[in-house]
This record gives sequence, structure tokens and C-alpha cells, in this order.
Amino acid sequence: MRDLTSATTAASATARRQQHHWRRDVIELAALFVAVATADLVANLVGHAPDGPALLCLSAAALVATAGFHTWWARRHAHTPPPAGGPNGGRATERAKVSAMGGPSAQTTLWRLRTTVRDTPGSLAVLCAALAGQDVDILTLQTHPLAEGAVDEFLVRAPAALAPGDLTRAVAAGGGRDTWIERADAHDLVDTPTRVLGLATRTAMDAAGLPLAIRQLLGRCTVRTVPPGMAGPDPAGDTLEGTVMRLREPAGGSVTVERAHLPFTPTEFARARALVELGAQLGGAIGRTAPLPPVGGQITVRAAGPEDLEAARELHARCSAATLARRYHGPVADADRYLPHLLSPRFGRTLAARTGSGRIVALGHLMGDGDEAEVALLVEDAWQRRGIGLELLRRLAAQAADTGCESVYAVTRATDTAMVATMRRLGLPLDYQVEDSTLVVTASLASAGSRARLR
Repeated sequence: MRDLTSATTAASATARRQQHHWRRDVIELAALFVAVATADLVANLVGHAPDGPALLCLSAAALVATAGFHTWWARRHAHTPPPAGGPNGGRATERAKVSAMGGPSAQTTLWRLRTTVRDTPGSLAVLCAALAGQDVDILTLQTHPLAEGAVDEFLVRAPAALAPGDLTRAVAAGGGRDTWIERADAHDLVDTPTRVLGLATRTAMDAAGLPLAIRQLLGRCTVRTVPPGMAGPDPAGDTLEGTVMRLREPAGGSVTVERAHLPFTPTEFARARALVELGAQLGGAIGRTAPLPPVGGQITVRAAGPEDLEAARELHARCSAATLARRYHGPVADADRYLPHLLSPRFGRTLAARTGSGRIVALGHLMGDGDEAEVALLVEDAWQRRGIGLELLRRLAAQAADTGCESVYAVTRATDTAMVATMRRLGLPLDYQVEDSTLVVTASLASAGSRARLR
């Protein structure tokens, strides 16, 4: 009720101000006409007098002197202080008011920004001033020294209305070149030492997470792993060549990291090498659990089709919500809707793992996609970590190779290290692509050695 009364009062006050505004204009216009008429009357009276012209000149001089004195006095004894912050202070104050009220300036976006600047005193200050001119708030800063110049990496908070191109142009105006920018999220707010320690811990707990740790460490890039026996001799060892770094694993495999248009720095190269060495030394040693008991009964794998729809639905009913979410990447309640499509031979091939009693405990799907094919696995919770998923994956990859596919890929969450570990156990070269929270792991089937490993 108080808000309604206040709004009514404000509207009434606005209407009264508008009425007063028109009245004032009318009064000022009438006063102007009176003044002109009075001046004309005085000029006629004085002008016809004997000393009229002289009196008019003296009056004009007095008016000019009075106006000059008033101007000097106003400048010397100004009662209103200048706006804070220089000539743009008023504008900044208005932006602050809008932001405080939750207006457009309150909406911001996080960006990861890298640029190369000259390694001279004051160059970083000029760049920061250019970002500040666009209301960009610098949250974190890392500097990677180079032989010539330096690479500065920022985490910034910018107004949502500021386009990426405008942000890049502001960096260029501040002296930056070879600028790279991508969206960031709340996870990037963690400071760099803490983030690196967290990645090292994950790698030590599970070596299968090494490619994902490298991706999170270096930002947007492509990671490719080659298992031992397929990497070939490399007398040069670890190498860094612009946008490509190659790292040798102590066990004989290799890791290749590549990204477009942004050379790696020696600092990033050293960090990646340390992660690879840590994964080789401790990966899987910490937190290793005792092996599960052997699978009871006989597990058989054979093709599945529409006639297995009811048994597949029963498998869904026994799986946890987390397992179904990792498989279908959507609402768990919609999982059953996918089964008729997946079990149809028109859209791909399906393998089912069954117990001696005929109950389905795992499903593997192979869906053709041109020269490559997508693979997907679902293993009942009670039967996980017993090698069933790996057996299904091997058979599906072999079927894809027989049909002429050059690669198979799996789409999963970036946190699903179990699927990553299963793909790595194929012993094939793997590529890793991460977009937001989605991970795509691609296994190459092109070489004869890759096909032989699946037999």
C-alpha cells in the first residue's frame, strides 16, 4: 500500500512540475516583450535628448563592465565542486548508479584473455588502462616471459553488452597483439596455484584423467595420446614447436597437444611435462582399490534387437540415475524413449552382455556417422569395473573397422574418467576435444596396427 501511495504522489508531483514549467515559460515570454518595449521607449526618449547618444554609450559600457565582473566573481567563488574523477566523473557516477540499481551494467561476462605485449616498463599499465576504459575488471593476471616480449593471461569480468570484438580492439589499442579470447566460467576464478594442485591431485589419483588435466591446464586445445608400441622412436624427446608440443611418456607412449594461432610458452610446456611425469610416477598408485571378485556365472555377448526392448527397459530400471545420466546426457525420465531407436538395426548395431540366466547387464551401441562411428556404453552399477564395458567396446570398434570406418568416438561428460579409462584401454591413438562440459574422445582405426590390436 505504501508503494502504491508513493507512486501516486510521485505522479502528481510530476504533473505539477509540468504545469509549473509551462507557466514559467509564459511568464518569461511576457517579461521579454515588456523589456523590449521598455527599451524601445527609453531609447526613443534618450535618443532625442541633446546628450542622448553619449548616455546610450555610457550605459552600454556599464553593462559590459558589470557582466565581466560577474563572470570573474563566479569563477573565483564557485559554490559547486567539479565532478569527481575528471571530465568523465559524471558519466562514471551514472554508470555506478545504474549498476547499483541492477540495470544493464550489472550484467557481466567472464572471459579468459591472452595477448602478447612488449617487455618494456609501462606497457602493462597502458593495456590495463585500455581495459579500464571499457569498464573491464581484471580479476587475475599471469605473465609468461618470452625471449622477446611477454604473454599476459587475464581473467576479466566485462559488461555483458561488450562484444568480444570490442574487447579485442581495446586490447589492440593498449598495445596487445596476437590476442586470444574465450568464455570462462566460475571454475576459472580459482587462482592458478590452487588449480594446478587440483589437476595434479586428479592425475595422481587416476592416470586416465591426464588428457583432461592437460586440457584444463592449457585452455582450448586438442590433446592426442598414442599408446606404447605405436608412438615409434623419438630421439628428440619432449619438443615444443610453436602451437604444438610433444611429450614422451616414460612407459613409451606419447602425448601431443596442439592449438590454433596461439603458440605455447615455455612456462606452459614445463607445466605440461610435470603433469605427464606425475601421471607416470603416481597415476593409479594412490587410491588403488582391491580388485573385485570375479564375475559369477558365464557372461555372453551377442547382438540385440527390437525383441530385447523389455529386457533393456529392465536394465534401465536397475541402473542408478547417475549411470543413466552419464549415458544419455539428458533427463533420466526420458531414457526409455531412446531404446526403440537404438535397438533398431536401421540406425546402428547393438551388443548386449547377458548372464547365464539371460538377464541383460550391459548394452553397447554403434551408430554410423560417415567415415566415423559413435560408440556408447551402459553397464549396470553392480557389474561395473569388471571389464564388461571394455569387451563391448573392443567388439564395437572391430565392427566399425570392418565396415571401413576410420575412427570411433564417444561423447560423455568432461568429468567421466571411467569412459576415458575404457577408451584408453583399447590401446589406440586417441584425440580429446572438450567444449564446455562435454568431452569427445576419438579413437583412430586408420592404421593397420590399430586394426590388429582389436583382433
